[in-house]
Amino acid sequence: MSHGAHRATHALRLTVADIGRAATLALHDELELAPKPGLVSFIDSGSHADMDAHTFMRSLFALRHYFVQIAALGEAHAPFEALEHCGIAAEQRMLAATGGINTHRGAIFTLGLLCASAGALVREGQPLSPHALRTALRRHWGDALHTRSRRVSMLPGGVAARRYGLRSASEEAALGFPVLFDIAVPALAAATRCGLDSQRARLDTLFAIMASLDDSNLAHRGGLAGLHHARHAARGYLERGGAATDKHFEAAWAIHRDFVARRLSPGGAADTLAAACWMRRICTRLA
Repeated sequence: MSHGAHRATHALRLTVADIGRAATLALHDELELAPKPGLVSFIDSGSHADMDAHTFMRSLFALRHYFVQIAALGEAHAPFEALEHCGIAAEQRMLAATGGINTHRGAIFTLGLLCASAGALVREGQPLSPHALRTALRRHWGDALHTRSRRVSMLPGGVAARRYGLRSASEEAALGFPVLFDIAVPALAAATRCGLDSQRARLDTLFAIMASLDDSNLAHRGGLAGLHHARHAARGYLERGGAATDKHFEAAWAIHRDFVARRLSPGGAADTLAAACWMRRICTRLA
């Protein structure tokens, strides 16, 4: 059996438990990456005075069953209201585990929808690929996501998106996560094909996301000026060769220190990176 055929057969044997476990591991992939401008890692807390890696690990432990549960709802082709209820309950467990600190609200939303989409594909006997996941998401819950995107969110990210005319997380989902599927997944695949190790591939992918995403976390902390500063820094890093030429990560660490000084934190980019890492773990092919 060829390597490709073996991976396809393996994907068809995936269970909702496999899908959920991959989501938890992908969030760990994101957490362990360092340097990572302004974000929490095992090295430091970035721009966050109220959380550290231990906070994130408590959150991951609290969420580990959620991703399996929502994948099972997807396998059952459950309505969007059931997915939303599952996500709200998961958010409450996260906040209980972290003492009220929001570590993974965005990941609960984004990775939860993707796990549900993967569950739907498992039920339908389809191999998992980025294209198939995006199609399943739109087919089963696209209309509901468009309705949700019109709601007025009073969460900090939603307020910032509305204030500055940015595309909110809900709108990004309603469009089928274009930054994830059109930028992050191809960037991770390209970096891997070029021979970059896992850390460097993830770092380049994070910068590619930062250069494009309407990250309301950045806008909430730094306004439009902060968002534009982060995008400019990300584009400059990639134009200079990215992680492939940043031998000892001096340039990436310098950007990290700059973000910390400005209190910038690209949390939306971190969630998107985790989603791309999750796809790398479960898909028969990444691009």
